[in-house]
Amino acid sequence: MKNLKLGLGIIVLSQILNANDISKEELGRTLFFDVNLSKNRTQSCATCHNPQAGFIDDRDNGVKQMASLGDDLKSLGDRQAPTASYAKFSPNFHFDEKKGFYKGGQFWDGRAATLEEQAGGPPLNPIEMGMKDEKEVVSRLKENSFYVENFKKLFGDDIFKDDLKAYEAMTILIGSFERTDEFSPFDSKYDRYLKGEYDLTPLEDLGMSIFFSNNNNSCATCHILKGEGKAGETFTNYEFHNIGVPVNHELREINGVKEKDLGLLANEKIKNEKNKNEQIGKYKTPSLRNVAVTAPYMHNGVFKDLRTVVEFYDKYNNKDRVLNPETKQPWDEPEHKDTVALKELKANAQNDRKVDALVAFMKLLTDKKYEHLLEK
Repeated sequence: MKNLKLGLGIIVLSQILNANDISKEELGRTLFFDVNLSKNRTQSCATCHNPQAGFIDDRDNGVKQMASLGDDLKSLGDRQAPTASYAKFSPNFHFDEKKGFYKGGQFWDGRAATLEEQAGGPPLNPIEMGMKDEKEVVSRLKENSFYVENFKKLFGDDIFKDDLKAYEAMTILIGSFERTDEFSPFDSKYDRYLKGEYDLTPLEDLGMSIFFSNNNNSCATCHILKGEGKAGETFTNYEFHNIGVPVNHELREINGVKEKDLGLLANEKIKNEKNKNEQIGKYKTPSLRNVAVTAPYMHNGVFKDLRTVVEFYDKYNNKDRVLNPETKQPWDEPEHKDTVALKELKANAQNDRKVDALVAFMKLLTDKKYEHLLEK
């Protein structure tokens, strides 16, 4: 019944918008919420990227949000859906010759070079939206006269004569919506602080000082693009690194996955590269925008609390950080030991107050519309 209501909502919205010429962004919004583009008509882009929850999958899925359930309500992935917040700023996937790292793209392994390529992935993924091919998706589009009329207005009368071109048009529209300010408002307390509209608490101020200091911690190594005090900071340099994340045994006991996650090495774009074996276990550095309200953490959702993440980083430099605070047991070994970025993880040890300060600072990076989620 819930999905039927969603489908009817799309039709009603379509009728309202049809009264006037529609923009690519508006049509992309409609597509983003359309469950009819999945095999069983149960799942849309918004299912795994909920605009009310920081554009992540906030469903429990039987695994405490650690991975997403597919359209068949049985298939369960092995990675957490990354937030779509601020995703438009990720550069196209490429190798940075100067720094010696792969950068950019979408998904944890960068396998989609652009937002549009990313938008085209889930509908055809058998454990996500489950559609057989582009033709099947386009046939769903053609069921809706609103789509047919407006696709022709935006892309020409012949757009539906080629299923691949019609499918590509759909991805362009979804990408157009994801590039709107709704996904990247830059209105957090940190942004307001830069404008003189918010006063930091002493703990937040300490956390900011630690975060931006190259001497005190490893945050600045990977989670800074522009620099302290600069507007439009996305808090990621979009590089790929192995930080030693352990296997999420709790998740794998449920989803049944046996093989190791290869990380960047699973990206088909590097399969013929000379240095491909060096990329095993590496994942794209995520933006810290909305990080405090988009738990659980890491590509596999292995950590539940943001403070745990900070302590996890600190364990590489602090001999006293021997226990995972969530399990009260020693930290598990990395899934892939050989490529851990020990150089990038090198930093000064942090005491408990400094850990608290870093968490307090990262809470400042929450978009205004999600600040109420910090209370949960």
